Amino acid sequence: MAFAQLIPSPSSSLPHKPSLNPFTLSLNPKFPTTPLHHLNLATLRHRYRKPNSTFRCSASSFSEKHHTNSPNSDDVVELPLFPLPLVLFPGAILPLQIFEFRYRIMMHTLLHTDLRFGVIYTDAVSGTAAVGCVGEVIKHERLVDDRFFLICKGQERFRVNSLVRTKPYLVAQVTWLEDRPSPSTDLDLDGLAAEVETYMKDVIRLSNRLGGKPEKEVGELRRNLFPTPFSFFVGSTFEGAPREQQALLELEDTAARLQREKETLKNTLNYLTAASAVKDVFPSSSNSS
Repeated sequence: MAFAQLIPSPSSSLPHKPSLNPFTLSLNPKFPTTPLHHLNLATLRHRYRKPNSTFRCSASSFSEKHHTNSPNSDDVVELPLFPLPLVLFPGAILPLQIFEFRYRIMMHTLLHTDLRFGVIYTDAVSGTAAVGCVGEVIKHERLVDDRFFLICKGQERFRVNSLVRTKPYLVAQVTWLEDRPSPSTDLDLDGLAAEVETYMKDVIRLSNRLGGKPEKEVGELRRNLFPTPFSFFVGSTFEGAPREQQALLELEDTAARLQREKETLKNTLNYLTAASAVKDVFPSSSNSS
C-alpha cells in the first residue's frame, strides 16, 4: 500500500544524491510472509490482464530469506540480462510476464539451465545501470501462445564488466557485488537498523492518520533480519523512486545504506508531522484536498 511521500535526504555527504523529490513509500504494515510454494500463478495472470501491467515489485512481497551463499566476488561469469524500469533487491519477489520474442527465447534457454538472469534498471534519462540483481525463477507457467508467467526471487547483486552479445538478448560478463565491512569498528549496525525500523513505523502510523485510517500499533517490520538483508528490504519499499533504489542497491556498505534510508525516512516523517499539524488546524480544508 502506498501511503507516504518520501523526502530524500539533501545531505551532500551521501553518494548518489536522490533525484526524485518527493516519491512514494510502498509498505504493508503487516508484511505477510507467504511461503513460496503458495504463490499463485492464477492470481499473477489476473494481475497482467492489462497490456501495460508487465511487472510488479512491492515491499509486501519481500521474502524473509534470500540467497546467502553468494559466489566469490572475484568470479567473472556470463549472465543474460533483462533491462526493466524497476530495481530488484536481494530477497524480494518479482512477478513477471514475458511476451517479447527475444525474452521468450531467453526463457527457453534458462529453463534448460539454471533459471537465473540479471534484472538491471534502465530508463530513458539515465540509460542502463551497471549494477543489477540476479532474479531466480522459482515458479513459471508457459502459455499456449508461448508467453510466460514467472515468479522470481532476488539473489546476489552483480556489476556488469562488459557485454558479450546484444542479440537476441543481452548477455554480459559480470562480477558479484558484496557489502564490504564498515570502516568504523565501533558502529552498531543493529542499533542503526532498529532506528530505521522505528522511523518506518512512524511513517506508516502518520500516513495512516493522514489517509483517514484508524491509528493502530504497527507490527514488527524487521522480522529478525540481519542488518544487510534488512537494508535491502527497506530499499525495496521505496517503490516510487527507482533511481533512489538503484543508488541504494549500488552501495557496498550496509551502514551507509541504512544511514541513507534513515535520513530519507526522517525527512519524510518531518514532512508528515507538518502535514498532520495542518490537518489538525484546518481539518475541513485537508479533507477537501
